[in-house]
Amino acid sequence: MAPPPSSGHLGSRGGGGSGGSGGSRGGLGPGAVQLCGAGPTLPLPALASSTASLSAAAAHVRRRGEMSSNSAKRAPTTATQRLKQDYLRIKKDPVPYICAEPLPSNILEWHYVVRGPEMTPYEGGYYHGKLIFPREFPFKPPSIYMITPNGRFKCNTRLCLSITDFHPDTWNPAWSVSTILTGLLSFMVEKGPTLGSIETSDFTKRQLAAQSLVFNLKDKVFCELFPEVVEEIKQKQRAQDELSSRPQALPLPDVVPDGETHHGQHGLPLLNGHAPGAGPHLAGLQQANRHHGLLGGALANLFVIVGFAAFAYTVKYVLRSIAQE
Repeated sequence: MAPPPSSGHLGSRGGGGSGGSGGSRGGLGPGAVQLCGAGPTLPLPALASSTASLSAAAAHVRRRGEMSSNSAKRAPTTATQRLKQDYLRIKKDPVPYICAEPLPSNILEWHYVVRGPEMTPYEGGYYHGKLIFPREFPFKPPSIYMITPNGRFKCNTRLCLSITDFHPDTWNPAWSVSTILTGLLSFMVEKGPTLGSIETSDFTKRQLAAQSLVFNLKDKVFCELFPEVVEEIKQKQRAQDELSSRPQALPLPDVVPDGETHHGQHGLPLLNGHAPGAGPHLAGLQQANRHHGLLGGALANLFVIVGFAAFAYTVKYVLRSIAQE
């Protein structure tokens, strides 16, 4: 007797339980099983072989996927060779005001530091940023980011320049990392607007330049890639601290004639260069200035009297000589 049919699983598709053509379609012979849903029955040995084939194919696909993933993490040979050449070139012939280093773990990511040029609002500042090169470099341009607040570009934002991936149509594969950094510095000291730029006053830029020293020392990547710049910043900070710790010398008072009134910065009357009631410690200086003024006046009067007497004697001598002749 055939086993009882079940809907959609083992048994007949047509509903016949025994005999005739229905029994031959619905009955399952020894060593046969039917998969869920409509479909032909498969002998167990054939099913096992098919399952093994599927498992082997899946394993092969996984291996191919892992190989593709590993190759995706590695930079292409062309980009690697070109960036190594550019690194040697930039070490041999550095870009003025700029130094650059690639990440040890990823040659497609470079970091740079711009020293603010003299006679610009950025003077004294250190500006950290990064270049992200595509796998197709040098046939495609990189992305440029600025990390340190600078008053010219937004931080951690792709900059729209003719040497970046915003304009692949103007990119020239012959341009090197040195060319890119030179173009970035040239655009930084200009005032032309672009996507990713901001407008600030020169005073704000100078403030950010002074604050950039402390800001960059908090960046771990900056400190790891640029130890020489870090030491340079620390030396500059020590010099600034020593300068600020020195006592400020008091300015010498201005000597003015007694009786005249000069006005200070806030409109207060000044006597001998100081405001009245400025403090008892200025009394000695004021008295000394007064004595100097009196002595100078007396000497001037004496010189005038002597000069007048000499002139009178000369005239008398000349007249007597004429009378004798």
